[in-house]
Amino acid sequence: MCLYAPDVTQGPDGRYYLYYVLDKVSVVSVAVSTHPAGKYEFYGYVKYPDGTRLGEKPGDQPQFDPGVLTEGDRTYLYTGFCARGDKSRNGAMATVLGPDMLTIVEPPVFVAPSEPYSAGTGFEGFEFFEAPSIRKRGDTYYFIYSSISMHELCYATSKHPTKDFKYQGVIVSNCDRHIDTYKPADMPAYVPGNNHGSIVEINGDWYIFYHRHTNGTWFSRQGCLEKIKFNADGTIPQVEITSCGGIDQPLEGKGEYPAYLACHLFYPDEPRRFPKITQDGRDGDEEPGYIVDMHDSATAGFKYFDCKGIKQVSIKVRGYCRGYFEVKTAWDGEVLGKIPVEFSNIWKEYTADAAIPDGVNAIYLTFRGRGPASLKSFTLA
Repeated sequence: MCLYAPDVTQGPDGRYYLYYVLDKVSVVSVAVSTHPAGKYEFYGYVKYPDGTRLGEKPGDQPQFDPGVLTEGDRTYLYTGFCARGDKSRNGAMATVLGPDMLTIVEPPVFVAPSEPYSAGTGFEGFEFFEAPSIRKRGDTYYFIYSSISMHELCYATSKHPTKDFKYQGVIVSNCDRHIDTYKPADMPAYVPGNNHGSIVEINGDWYIFYHRHTNGTWFSRQGCLEKIKFNADGTIPQVEITSCGGIDQPLEGKGEYPAYLACHLFYPDEPRRFPKITQDGRDGDEEPGYIVDMHDSATAGFKYFDCKGIKQVSIKVRGYCRGYFEVKTAWDGEVLGKIPVEFSNIWKEYTADAAIPDGVNAIYLTFRGRGPASLKSFTLA
């Protein structure tokens, strides 16, 4: 069975505890290790003092996607999965465990509502769906979760770990919904799909980790991150998805970049149709990712680059396609160059003049012609 969205915390004894829910049962299992990366060995089940496993007591709701935070000798466990319209599930649950990391000392309470029970809560339209995660910054608890819209990671805050959470906003959307700086707010710039992740502090800076989807399936995912900032009141402005990840500066505006760094991938006039990132070989093989299913108007966007003196752009393409790729710095912007491509069942490099303005720019590549084309990389020179 699969370990759906497990989480790890360090217990009061210094060991690391892995909390997980297998895909065919609704109880929380725990494994333990002396090192955060394992090897983990089965330790036990989260249970009530009488030994009944959490999820099996009458009235318990199914357990899913555990997120954990340990403070002193108490561990706060957050779980839940709530589909739209499912009145049998009330929302995300918080359960408090004792120092043995298994035994419940405070039974589950609901901290964020499901869609049928959100009226008047402030969560309307952004109700809890799955992927609960908890973080603490200063004296404030941040409850991060995947909303009922699935593509966005939202958050709520409280001064208490198990009550009084108030909805605050969206941290990231894996299709950049709500972002209106470079496109209309409701336009998806990437295939929207369910999203998991959380925030973490690294060397004094904070980041949001999340995932985008690949291979045309919700079960194939590309791990991503963006740097986030906090306002003076502790709120987090939504971040734009980019190709830079945790890098503070734009990427260097020269050299070859793989196509799987695309942060935008869409058909401008067909909001329910998307190219996709895939790879050759079997799952786990060290094969480069590339973009497939690029028919006429398919657009791949990459952000951001520090451009200086770029005069040419090259691309590596294969597929039964004939036409050209437009080079732009905005998805609906001026065409700065056209790179002709033709039928080929092997990767072939094509080059054309394309003067990119100096400064920090995005790079957009739009296919025009008969497809489908596959795009492996592009080179700025």
